[in-house]
Order: sequence, then C-alpha cells, then structure tokens
Amino acid sequence: MDRVAIIGASMTQFGQRDAWIRELLAEAGQAALADADVSPDEIEHLYVSNMASGEFEGQTGVPNALAHDLAAMPAYTARIDQTSSSGGAGVYAAWQSVASGASDMTMLVGGEKMTHRSTAESTDVIASLTHPVEYKHGVTLPSFAGLTARLYLDTYDAPRESLGKVAVKNHRNGVDNPHAQFRKEVDLDTVLDSPVVADPLRLYDFCPITDGSAALVFCPESVAREYTDDYAVISGIGGATDTHVVHERADPTTMGGVVNSSEIAYEMADLEPDDIEVAELHDMFTILEFLQSEDLGFFEKGEGWKAVEEGVTDRDGDLPINTSGGLKSKGHPLGASGVAQVYEIYKQLIGDAGERQVDADVGLACNVGGFGNCVTTTIMESR
Repeated sequence: MDRVAIIGASMTQFGQRDAWIRELLAEAGQAALADADVSPDEIEHLYVSNMASGEFEGQTGVPNALAHDLAAMPAYTARIDQTSSSGGAGVYAAWQSVASGASDMTMLVGGEKMTHRSTAESTDVIASLTHPVEYKHGVTLPSFAGLTARLYLDTYDAPRESLGKVAVKNHRNGVDNPHAQFRKEVDLDTVLDSPVVADPLRLYDFCPITDGSAALVFCPESVAREYTDDYAVISGIGGATDTHVVHERADPTTMGGVVNSSEIAYEMADLEPDDIEVAELHDMFTILEFLQSEDLGFFEKGEGWKAVEEGVTDRDGDLPINTSGGLKSKGHPLGASGVAQVYEIYKQLIGDAGERQVDADVGLACNVGGFGNCVTTTIMESR
C-alpha cells in the first residue's frame, strides 16, 4: 500500500475571532491549498471536523458550504463529529480515503466558533457529550478532571506544583507560536494562585474557549513527489473508544482509549514509544498531559509528573511535548484541535516550525474526546 502523505497544511489565528464558522473554515482551506500548491478542483474528498456548529451557531451543512466557498465542487464532502476529538477522527477519515485508494487528493478542514457564547453556555454544550445520568447530576469535564487529578496526586505522591509546571511549560512554548491564543509566559506562582475551578485544579490548569481552524492536504506518497520534496507521511494511526460512563473504569487515571489507539498506531508504524521524538498531547486540562504521556508508553505509570519536573518534556528535553503550546496556550477550538496537533507535527518534521523547531524525524499526535471516551493517535515520519 502506498503511504499516505501530507503535502500542505495551515492554521488560522486561534482566539476570539469576529469570523463565523464558514469564514474560519474557508480561511484555513484556502491557505492549505496554497501551501500545497493544489487547485480546488483537484480535491476529490473534502472532510470537515466540527463538533457543534449547530449548537454553537445554528449552522449546519458546513462541508457542502465549504466546497462551494472553496470552489471545490464536485468533491465528496462529509462532516466528522467525534466531540473534542473530531479533529483526530477527521485525520483518520482523510487517511482512510487516501489509503483505500478512493481518493488521490483529500483535504481536511477542522474548525469551531465558540467565543460568542458565554462560558456557562459553552461548558453546557461540551458537557452534553457525557452520559445522561452523569450529565443529570451536573457532572462536567472539569469536575472529572478535578477528581482524577486528586486521585493521581494521592496515588502517586505527586506534588500539586507538578501540574502547574505543565501550564508553565506550555505557555512558554506558546510564546513562539504566532497562531496561539495566549503568547505570554506565566510563572508557577500565578498558576497556583489562580482561582479554584475543580479542586485541586485552578484556572490556569484549563485550556481556553477558542475560535479557529486548521487544514491538511493528503495524497499518496507517489503523488506527493509530483508536488513537493517537503512532505511527511502517516506511518501509523489508530482509534479507540473507552467506557462512556467514566466511573465504570477500573482505574480512572488510565485512559484505555489512549492505550488501545496507540498500540494500533505503533504496530502499524512498526515503532515503539522510545522512537517518538516530539509529541502533541491533548492538554485540555494539565492532568491529561500526565495521563496521556504514561498511557502512550513514554513513561511508567505514575512517572509522568517526574518527567515534567526533570525537564524531559521541555522543548530542549529528551522528548519535547506540546511544542505548539498545546491546547493550554494555543487554544481549543474543538473541531480544529486535532487537526492543529497534526499541523504542528508536520511543521516539525519538514523543518518549518520556526522558533519552535526541534530535531525530530518521528512525531506523534494524540487527540482525546471527552474524558478519554474516544481517542485517535497518529504517528508521522519525515519523508
């Protein structure tokens, strides 16, 4: 099977945007086409990763609208919704379309418009992905995060400061990302003194509500060589689902979807965790960086916090994690986040990450839906 390559990518400014969802998607789509030097009529499949344009904006039918806006007719279009892992699921769908031979040129655009709604309204839309019984009792993703963080800290004797250091690291990385929502460093005292949201987690342990979009252009590697010498390939990809009810899990500090999806991706790529040289993890909450780094096999269970303390995950460390600034600094426009993770890995692998550049030929992106309810893990290699 011909390997699937990414030959173009784009990411809009993340943050509070005046543009609506159609404008955001078109902005990223046009930029990705230009980056790949591909004309709109070459696109055979066009996917849109989006969780809740109907709920947030009252706008549906966004894929076919985007095909019109980009002049990409008569491309096949589809919307990919997998809650906050919609972007990763879109990467999987786009990979499948090319790997199967159904399309020789596929584009994925992910986006979300959120900031025009209040924090309470946005939180309620996101919380709708939880099990109805949990939702009925007012359980939200921040409350899951707080409970899990407390369990993790107590079980593994981790200091509260270690969570704060994740936020400090990712904000520091975000300073050098021109598309990030927050490009300002924060110190540990600021994180630890911020208002409590879900004890022991505070305001700076959470990612912001964000508008934005990102896009990728996929094709077979044989086709990629006709367009550019600068491309990256997806060597492994896997998706998995964990229990819908979080309290049914044997160990809430283990995200089964991360474990299972990464095992599939590692096997497909014929790689091991030690082969990964840069990673983008879904740090919607700081505790998730610990959980994912362990469940992906980077560190032993209960050791992820030590890696942060020791600087292993810093940009100049042995395994840089979230060189983009992560969701924490970059922002989290739900449908765009998983696409933007792959955008960052792609930029790192082709040597075009600017001030964020690290030395890496193999990268991984892990996009999580809900509180580990659904996960897509993507492994990429330089050509």
